[in-house]
Amino acid sequence: MTRPLRIAIVGAGPSGMYAADALTTQAEIPVSVDVLDALPVPFGLVRYGVAPDHLSIRSVRDTLDRILDTPGVRFLGNVTVGVDIDVDQLRTFYDAIIFTYGAARDRRLGIAGEDLDGSIAATDFVAWYTGHPAADRATFERLLPTSHAAVVVGVGNVAVDVTRVLAKSAAELGHTDMPQHVLSTLADHQISDIHVLGRRGPVQATFTTKELRELGELADADVIVDPAEVLLDAASEEAVARDKALARNLAVIRQWAEREPAGRSRRIHLRFLTRPVELLGEGRVAEVEVEQTALDGSGGVTGTGRRSRITADLVVRSVGYRGVALPGLPFDDRGSVIPHQDGRVLADGEVQPGWYVAGWIKRGPTGIIGTNKKDAAATVASLLQDAPTLPLAPAAAPEQVDGWLADRGVSVVTTAGWRAIDAAERALGAQAGRDRTTIHALPDLLAAAR
Repeated sequence: MTRPLRIAIVGAGPSGMYAADALTTQAEIPVSVDVLDALPVPFGLVRYGVAPDHLSIRSVRDTLDRILDTPGVRFLGNVTVGVDIDVDQLRTFYDAIIFTYGAARDRRLGIAGEDLDGSIAATDFVAWYTGHPAADRATFERLLPTSHAAVVVGVGNVAVDVTRVLAKSAAELGHTDMPQHVLSTLADHQISDIHVLGRRGPVQATFTTKELRELGELADADVIVDPAEVLLDAASEEAVARDKALARNLAVIRQWAEREPAGRSRRIHLRFLTRPVELLGEGRVAEVEVEQTALDGSGGVTGTGRRSRITADLVVRSVGYRGVALPGLPFDDRGSVIPHQDGRVLADGEVQPGWYVAGWIKRGPTGIIGTNKKDAAATVASLLQDAPTLPLAPAAAPEQVDGWLADRGVSVVTTAGWRAIDAAERALGAQAGRDRTTIHALPDLLAAAR
């Protein structure tokens, strides 16, 4: 080949950035890499998913940011593949495309009343408190000040993040990079009771011990656990015996179950063997009807028929993420992923030359941020193996896509534009004595980029 292999990566989250890194740190095949994202800023869920009070985890974006300094890597933000440019058109500019656009939609509960006002997806709530440009400010700034009790459905790390953000005092959030309107709204809300519901037992919960413990370290919130719900069946006992992380989680939960509340102004009710069956209310959620479940001996649960109601005017559904189809690409609706073989996209069981996939849209929403590095490297290995036989793009230079987008009125944010946004956010944060304040509005982000 007389020129570098031209590669587009669709999605600038951790998977996309790690794929760019894997491509440019190998020396066998010269490459040029464009990382495209629908947002004008990179880093995906590191920016818009990791809780703002988890500063050490959010600092990963500094590592990802350095990848954009690599020669041959460009960031093209504010470009929506499937809207501004379709998949087939991309193939005229690039020899290979890696799709890493993630899984950012919420899963539904599938119960009556789920669409009542006051019932929200954790994905939407997280987008709001992290300052996502598409976040529905009006809804959250209306609901939170008028809510007094909340139910969070789910016992994973996102559910714990949501619970912690709701239970923290204004002083505990003041150091974060949350937009000012988010801090102001959270400071004013009157939610005193937060009920966290898990349909299975404590051993089946998917939160990590570090995140779990943080709930017990809040300045003005008690964690309340009913000892009757901290039950283990045979499968749970076996799981605890072979998994130290589960044993640590169980020890923390049992400690809370044995502890008397300290009388703090907010209470986190950590509930197990409890599943919602209906949301009730006239126009807005007022109660959540729940059913007690029982462990079945194999790690699953069965319904007992015993029901009760929890008073709540805010319900946050946190039962998982799911991927969505991209026009022009095959998609597995059942698994909410793009079908693949070793990272090579499959359509009707056949490999599609030049199309690859990595990250959550490849394997589903599992693992931690670091998991994406190994996953992206595996996909890149497949791509490099295929390099000699890839159908080459007809365009003479990757920069031709810039002119194509400009002709269609797309305001592309380059790496330099992102650096300008980054500087503007740091300057805004300095005014408030913080490291950074997230700019949330799309027009303001684009203005800062210019």
